[in-house]
Amino acid sequence: MGLIPKITLVISVYNKPEVLRLVLAACSRQSFPEFEIIVADDGSGPEVGDVVAEARRISHRPIVHLWHEDRGWRKNVMLNNAIRTSRGEHLVFIDGDCLPSRHFLLDHWNERGYRRVLLGRRVETSERWSKELTIRRVESGEFEKVGGREILDGLGGRSLRVEDGIRMPSGFLRRLLLRTVRGMLGSNFSVARDDLLAINGFDELYDGPGCGEDSDVQFRLSLAGVSGKSLRNLAIQYHVWHPRTRVSDACWDRFEMIKMTREPRCLVGVEHRAPQSPDARGEHVEFNAEGDVRFPDRGAAQP
Repeated sequence: MGLIPKITLVISVYNKPEVLRLVLAACSRQSFPEFEIIVADDGSGPEVGDVVAEARRISHRPIVHLWHEDRGWRKNVMLNNAIRTSRGEHLVFIDGDCLPSRHFLLDHWNERGYRRVLLGRRVETSERWSKELTIRRVESGEFEKVGGREILDGLGGRSLRVEDGIRMPSGFLRRLLLRTVRGMLGSNFSVARDDLLAINGFDELYDGPGCGEDSDVQFRLSLAGVSGKSLRNLAIQYHVWHPRTRVSDACWDRFEMIKMTREPRCLVGVEHRAPQSPDARGEHVEFNAEGDVRFPDRGAAQP
């Protein structure tokens, strides 16, 4: 599959093929060249596979599509499959409805450090902004420009954190303006592959979105001696509007339990230390000629 990339960009997806097309277009204009893409698909329909195949035909870098059948929320299972498949030394995680700016991966690479997890932010775009997105606006970089309407959207509360869309390469300026952040967003963070393996990746016992993909990971990394570093006003990202998702009480309860046990390695992650059904493992993978991946005990890559 060619030279080993420095970065593996993991894109978590579940349906929304037209939005993924825009995200992949944004990935194609990255200023940092040495990366591969893994589309970690939690059971989307065949349209997502079509979008990935289309991007692969015109891309000069590796794009791998991991897929398992839809059996409810199993995002963390698929993220662990992505870790197993990854070849880069540094892993960057985004969601399939978040558009990276041109220097997104460059910032993640330049700011990396020993036993550090990088904590990015995102601009929460308005419904108006999201509906006006086109491939042309993404490929030209026009989507990154903040104009009068974007400012009005922010002032009116239709967009949130528009100021986080201003890139500040100067660390001194970011510190002077207190542009720091402590919490992790699952849609914009990165970490050395070895550090993530040290905590056994993502906890597959979470059964819904909200904290198992970020807060839990950050907490367990901290127990393993990996500290957070703010990327606010770097690694700019734009979140395509959609109605907010509620975090379930069960997810919060599990996170509270993890905080009490203070165990950095989860039991059911990249490796499984507790008996699991075959549906939860996905340890054996086979690449087909197109670069998709089949999980024989869980489903197959979309054609």
